[in-house]
Formats: sequence, structure tokens, C-alpha cells
Amino acid sequence: MELRHLRYFVTVAEEGNFTRAALRLHMQQPPLSQQIRTLEEELGFALFLRHPKGVDLSPAGKIYLQEARAILDKVKRAGLRAALTASGMEGLVSVGFTSSAVAHPLIPQLLHTHREQRPQVDIRFSEGNAATLTTAVANGRIDLAFLRMPVERPPGLLFHRLLDETMLLVLPAWHTLLAPAAGQEQMPGIRLSALRDEKFILVRKPGAPGMYAALIDACLAAGYTPRIAAEVDNMLTNISLVAAGVGISVAPASMVGFHAHAVRYCRIADSAAGLHAPLTLVVREDNMMPVVAHFIDEAKRLAGLAEYC
Repeated sequence: MELRHLRYFVTVAEEGNFTRAALRLHMQQPPLSQQIRTLEEELGFALFLRHPKGVDLSPAGKIYLQEARAILDKVKRAGLRAALTASGMEGLVSVGFTSSAVAHPLIPQLLHTHREQRPQVDIRFSEGNAATLTTAVANGRIDLAFLRMPVERPPGLLFHRLLDETMLLVLPAWHTLLAPAAGQEQMPGIRLSALRDEKFILVRKPGAPGMYAALIDACLAAGYTPRIAAEVDNMLTNISLVAAGVGISVAPASMVGFHAHAVRYCRIADSAAGLHAPLTLVVREDNMMPVVAHFIDEAKRLAGLAEYC
């Protein structure tokens, strides 16, 4: 039995006449009649009650028509779903974020655009630091991840650097360097040399060695080794501790506004410091899923329009 036999049967049942069914199927009537008889012989019972004006469904034929239509409909839906998956319009994509990466406006804009354009794609989320997310992508536990500076580059992974944004100093709102003149500026500039006596709160080395090392190097260039008050897992905790008065820190410019009542974000006045925070998308090189390819393409497109670059 083949699917064409089911289509032949359904067409004859709908037309109630072999001649009209043959015209609809663009075939001759004798071969069609033979195909239906072959189907009946294989099933072991008559599908039609034949009479001079055409055919009527037998009691068994009425039941078989329901099942045949269901089978043909399922085959059709399977083809449509497969086509949607092939075009990236349907499927599942698992996405990971670091806390500072998801704070960038690009990420919520990307997710919103993706949901509007491809509502049948299911997105699952996970959060972690750069190290754990990179491992998760490499092991296939998630499809892709957004992070800042890669902590390692295992073979088989692609790292798409979407953009770079300026790093800002984060000080408690009551800090003496902000009063009185600096406190009147919307975003005052402070030289790193003015912070030699401060205690720094940094995202720990395993989570972000690139930005960690860049700040240490900038302070060394300013003439001192920074004192570390605390090392934390993510940027949000980092800024929260600044708000608590534990020390000062740095953060990507896109995080301006977080704890705005308790901290001030300041420009680094040293032009040579060059502290920047990249936004990086990590994906397996062999991940050929169309929905993942679309995610990457859309992220690159939106990155060209993003602020804080």
C-alpha cells in the first residue's frame, strides 16, 4: 500500500464516481478502478458498493475514509512542519547569557524581534558566567551564548564579536571624588590615578579574565597596583556591592541606571586606558540548525544599530 492509494480512494469517495475521480486525478478511469480493486484485495474487504450511476461507500469504507483522511492530513502537516524547521521558522533554540551581556539593549531587542518574526520557535534560557556558558556550548547543552570576554577558546567553537562598549567607573553616590563640582556633572570624568587609595570590586578571574586583566594593567600604567576588596561572580553583584559601600568598580556602559539611587557612573578620564567590554556570541562551528543561523544573522544586524558601541 502506498500513499497514492489512499489519495485515490479519498478522491473516489468524495466524487462518488470513478470517471469524475479520474478526471480530478488527471489519469484514465480503468487504471484508477484497478488501483482501488488492488487496495480492496489487500485490505480484504470492499470499500465501495458499486451501482450503474457510480459508487457509495460501504460501511467499512466509511470508517476507512476517516482514517485515510487523517493519515493524509498528518503527512501533509509533517511536510509543512519540516519545511518550517528547514527555514528556521519552527524549532527550539537554547540561549545562555552572562548577567552583564543580557543587560545590553541588544539582547532584549533581539529576543523581541525574534519572537515577532518567528513565533513558532521555542527559546529556552540559561544564565552563567563566561566559563560555564562556553563549556555548555562546547558540550552541546545549549546552542549559543552571549557573554563579554571569552575566558577560553576551545576548538570547534566560533566567537562572533558583535560590538565593543566603553567601560565606566562605578562609585558610591556619596564618594568624595563626586563632590562638589564633579557631582554636578551628568557623567563626571575621573582619572585612574585618583583611585590609587580605593578598594576595587571585580568580577573574579575565572569569570572574566580579559576585563579583569585589562583593568589591572590600566591601574599599573597609572602607577599603582589596585587593592581588591572582593571578587564576585557577576556584574550585578559587583554594582550592588558598590552601592553598599564595599568599594568601587567598573562596568559596561549599558549597565548605567542599575542602582542609580546609590551609585554614580563616571567616565575614565585617562584616554590611554582604553577599557572596553565586548559583547560576544559563542556557537558551535558544526551547529547547522537554521534557527541558530537566523539568531546569529539577526544579532549581527542589530549590533550594527546598537547604542553604547
